[in-house]
This record gives sequence, structure tokens and C-alpha cells, in this order.
Amino acid sequence: MKTGLISKLITGLAFAGALAVPAAARANGDALELDFDRVLGSQPRAPRDVPAPTQPFVPAMPAPNVYPGGLEAQLAGLASAERGRIGVAALDLATGRTVSVLGDQPFPMASTSKIAVVATFLDGVDQGRWKLTDRFPLMIPQGSRKFSSTVAPVRPGAMISAHGLIELAITRSDNPATDALLAVVGGPQAVNRWLRKAGISGMRMDRDIATLVRDDGEHNPATTIDQRDSATPLAMVELLGGLYQGQWLSPQSRNVLLGAMGRTVTGKRRLRAQLPAGADIAHKTGTLFNTSSDVGIIQTPDGRAIAIAVYATGQGGKPQRDARIATIARVVYDGYQTEASSVRRTASR
Repeated sequence: MKTGLISKLITGLAFAGALAVPAAARANGDALELDFDRVLGSQPRAPRDVPAPTQPFVPAMPAPNVYPGGLEAQLAGLASAERGRIGVAALDLATGRTVSVLGDQPFPMASTSKIAVVATFLDGVDQGRWKLTDRFPLMIPQGSRKFSSTVAPVRPGAMISAHGLIELAITRSDNPATDALLAVVGGPQAVNRWLRKAGISGMRMDRDIATLVRDDGEHNPATTIDQRDSATPLAMVELLGGLYQGQWLSPQSRNVLLGAMGRTVTGKRRLRAQLPAGADIAHKTGTLFNTSSDVGIIQTPDGRAIAIAVYATGQGGKPQRDARIATIARVVYDGYQTEASSVRRTASR
């Protein structure tokens, strides 16, 4: 059994099976990935009549001499924008060493935004506004034409405990569960207020998940930056690192969130696919039209923690995006391990 902090959180919170969650939520990760492909797919959606606020696409790669060598140069080569933008940021929480490629450029958050939604709710738990045992209705999306309303219609569904909603939203990326929590906290603007209070810039939420999915595909994220519902990789890594280090939530709430992230069943072919035996990960995936992402905390066998965020667009399809995310994660892992070993050898001389 793994002995890292993330594994301990997972073990300590393994009562999730006793939560009142719908049977459909017990689907395995592969089935969920197929559902994402079916619903979100790779084909462009019909455009809307009125352009949404965007900014022109900026060529992804900086001048080659910006990355003269080392880990940054390796990542720059892997994150080439020739087949679509890729944003990467990583932070070694033991040393503060940060690497990034397009780290300050916005990318679609997709379901990685669910980390911020859950954190906002858990902050309310810490303040005594709600309890994890409180029950709230799932928010089930109703049929509507794309862009036919500012907010997609939803209806109340089954009543689920807050802890159950968190489990569904994070481990299985369940949209109605996320929108249930979002309705409780006060919508996307409440999440934005929490992010600002936490000092996180470069991340914003504009729509609930039902609306985001219904209107997905309006722009091609490989060539266009739509700042709505976006995050920069550096902002996401800052959020992950702060949550891991216990900056904004109580220890109990932090453990609830990280424990759920450690049980994530989606993204088997992304961040964790190429990590070596003994490495542990707590993460959250995101999938929308022509974009795939995975963000989380990797813990090394020697107890070091790495916050990482990879947002990939284009690349020829979802399998190619997943493979690129997996390769980047392994390069980051190996690069930080090599640097740590070098520091230890130098210190021992």
C-alpha cells in the first residue's frame, strides 16, 4: 500500500461508498470517458449569431532562445503549438521551483473548474454556512437550443448529501452534482469572489456547467482565446499548491477535497498514465470541444509534492491530447527528480 499523504487521505476518506449517490455514478472511468467523447466530441458546434468576448489568438511558442536548455526546453518542445495550443505549469512545493510554457495564457477550464467550485463550498462549511451532511438536489439539464438563453434550463433532481455531491463532482466529473453545489454557493460569481479572496488571478468562471456544455464548441480553443470560464496554467498551479498546503481551507475540508481528487476515475490516459510505480496523484480532468486537460498534485515516493496543470488543444484528437498530457507529466516528474537528486548530491559534498 502507498504511504504518501495523498494515499492516507484516500484511505481515511474511503467511506464514500456509503454515501447516497445514484447507481449511475458507479460507472468506471473508461465508460465515463466514452460518455465525454459522445457528448462533447470533436466536431465544431453551430456558431452563435453574436460574437462572444474573445481576444485574438497569440502564437503559442516564444522565441527559441527563451528556453536555452534543461527542463523548460524539453517542455517547450513537447508543447509546440504547431498542432494546437498547449499550456503547462508545474510547481515543486518543496523548493518553489516553477516551470511553465504558455503559463500565463488562458485556456478553457472545462471540468477542472470543479476544484474551485468545491473549494468555495467547503469554505462555506468552514464558516458554518452548510454541513457536509446537508442534502441538496442535483441540477438536471433540460433540452434547449444552443445559445437560446443566457443560462441553460435545469430542474431539481434527486436529493444528495453535500459530501456525496462533492464525490460525484470530483471523482466522476458529474455535471448535475457540480451545478447543485454551484447553486448552493451562489453561482459562478460566488466562485470568482472566493478566488479573489484567495488571491488567485488568471482564473474566472462565467457559466454553470449545464450552460457551458450546451454552448460548447462556439470557438476553437486551438486557435482562439475565449477568456470566459478560463484559467492560466500558472493560476491553476497556484490554486492547487495553496489547497495542498492548507492555505484557505480547514484541515478537514482540505482532506475532503484532496481525498476526492485522489479517487478520480477519469483521465486514466492523462497525467497518471506514464508516472512510475510509487508515485501518487490527486487530480481533476477536463474535456470540452477540441480541448483536454488534467491538473493535480503528484507525490513522489520520497514525499515531495508537485502541483501540475496541463491544458492541451488540437493535436489531432482526444487520444493525441491525452498522450501529450501523459508525456508532459512524465517529463516534469523526471525533471524535478533529476534536479532534486543533483541538489542532494551537491549538499552531501
